Amino acid sequence: MRELIILSGKGGTGKTSLTAAFATLAENSVLCDADVDAADLHLLLQPQIRQRSDFMGGSKAVINPSLCTGCGTCIDLCRFDGISDRFQVDAIRCEGCGVCVDFCPEQAIDFPVQRCGEWYISDTRFGPMVHARLGIAEENSGKLVSLIRRRSRELAEEHGHDLIITDGPPGIGCPVIASLGGATALVIVTEPTVSGLHDMERLVDLAAHFKVPGMACINKYDLNPEMTEAIEQLAAQRNIAVLGRIPFDPVFTHSMVEGKNIFEYGERTALHVQVEKIWDKIIQSPSMNPLGIVDFKATIR
Repeated sequence: MRELIILSGKGGTGKTSLTAAFATLAENSVLCDADVDAADLHLLLQPQIRQRSDFMGGSKAVINPSLCTGCGTCIDLCRFDGISDRFQVDAIRCEGCGVCVDFCPEQAIDFPVQRCGEWYISDTRFGPMVHARLGIAEENSGKLVSLIRRRSRELAEEHGHDLIITDGPPGIGCPVIASLGGATALVIVTEPTVSGLHDMERLVDLAAHFKVPGMACINKYDLNPEMTEAIEQLAAQRNIAVLGRIPFDPVFTHSMVEGKNIFEYGERTALHVQVEKIWDKIIQSPSMNPLGIVDFKATIR
């Protein structure tokens, strides 16, 4: 069982567009959208939901007026100003720390687990997909990422899939940590900008901490050749293989507007050939193909 996680140090680098393109090239895979805070892989894959489940995570304080004596202890202790003078809890301000619950002298505050979102198992034209949607202003996204990654692996084992392709969240925060740990290999999608270079370096540090082998590809490389070279120099210094350079091409946007990936839109061009070469390098890499099988693609397709 192999899991390829695709990440970017910042949003807007083309990570999801490339994930959808890779889905075309890996027919025997399970797809996972781990960007639960702003999921958008479904926009390109139009999944047909066949299982819907609630995600329960975190708790909110609820004051029972029949038990509350109005002593004001909870108001004094709440550092988030989440309780009004009328002893009502503001669900947005409440951080779910539970201090008011523990110190209420009358035990008048309940602490029920909240429904924070939903997660789904769906069918797509490229195979099964596990994805989720976190509620507005809800937290515990790292916990939800861990849940759908675990379900993706179970689904792959149940149906004989030997590859999981995970579209991860941007940045280096809790959701990224939850999506990276235990992965087989990492592909970093970056762009030739100062922020792209800086954020890639942070992501490389994170991958090194979790001992996940990393590779990189540079999207829209021709918009800033000097920064492209700087990124390749950084990759060489950090022992990160550069899979290839992808030129700026409006076909990414045009296909996205029609809800398709680049292989489903328009005629075959040099762009398609370049993405195919990148994919071949990924699945032939030592981390994804430790046995050195000459045509490992056949075991995936």
